[in-house]
Amino acid sequence: MVGIDSYMNTYLDRRMKYLIQDYDLATRQDLGNFEARLQAVEEASREIDIFEAEAEEKLGALEARLKNLKEGKK
Repeated sequence: MVGIDSYMNTYLDRRMKYLIQDYDLATRQDLGNFEARLQAVEEASREIDIFEAEAEEKLGALEARLKNLKEGKK
């Protein structure tokens, strides 16, 4: 019976792995470093917010310069 038990365990492990992948389920291993990954995402989000603010400011300055140039040509 040891052979059948080993075969069944292997089969079930493989099927569970496929179910986890198919349904994109989290495992304990995934949750082990969840807080660190969440912190990295939050930091990246803050960096994106800073970039967006700086880009908006630069875009505003460029639009003002363009307006001044267009008015100067008239």
